[in-house]
Amino acid sequence: MSAPVFVVNPAVLATAQPGAVIVVDGPEGRHAVTVTRLRVGEEVDIVDAHGTRAAGTVLAIVGRDAMHVTVTRLEHEVVRQPRIIVVQALAKGDRGELAVEQLTEIGVDEIVPWAAAHCVVQWKSDRLAKSHQRWVDTAYAAAKQSRRSQFPVVAALADTAGVVSRLERADAAVILHESATAPIGPLVDSAAGEVVIVVGPEGGLSPDELEAFSRAGATLVRLGPTVLRTSSAGMVAVAALLSGTTRWSVGLGGVEG
Repeated sequence: MSAPVFVVNPAVLATAQPGAVIVVDGPEGRHAVTVTRLRVGEEVDIVDAHGTRAAGTVLAIVGRDAMHVTVTRLEHEVVRQPRIIVVQALAKGDRGELAVEQLTEIGVDEIVPWAAAHCVVQWKSDRLAKSHQRWVDTAYAAAKQSRRSQFPVVAALADTAGVVSRLERADAAVILHESATAPIGPLVDSAAGEVVIVVGPEGGLSPDELEAFSRAGATLVRLGPTVLRTSSAGMVAVAALLSGTTRWSVGLGGVEG
């Protein structure tokens, strides 16, 4: 089983070297001690959420909310191409958080919440910050669970104009749509710098949104013969895309010592 992951401030790992002792305290230390119940000698990974990972062993448990870890190895994740951005329409219930969780686990680099015209749910001003924070917290927990060292960015809520701007800047952009005939895989070059995938709401994309996205250079694609829910479509699309890139190559490694 892979070692559990705990997050520290980037400054803690900035100067760390093998043999150094790192203190993990606060909420992360409390989780390590009281929830995970780690013991001296167990292996852990300490990450900064920006691509640096320190593998180590627990040297000491201090009280109920701190552990000391001896660093055995340092790794720095290389920037992988293409960079995957998913524009995810808001969804009712917990489906939005489910989408964020799955996108994080599969390796997406950025998630952009989008208030589409046909979204049943809208993040109104009085709940915007709280709703956005739920997505941030979901991505954080999923990144730890999937042992990531570089956590995805959860961008601010975007309107359609904001999505158009992202599409115009992208090296490649696709829109998932049931009327499309082209598959997703062949449309994206594995060397592309930034790929944006747009996942619409359960109610579908409006004609105005489709027109605006097409003018911005995005291509309509379909994920097979069935229509997927908004909570799962993005994850399936990213899997189909990454399977044809070097990011999923066997033995890639993707780290520098």
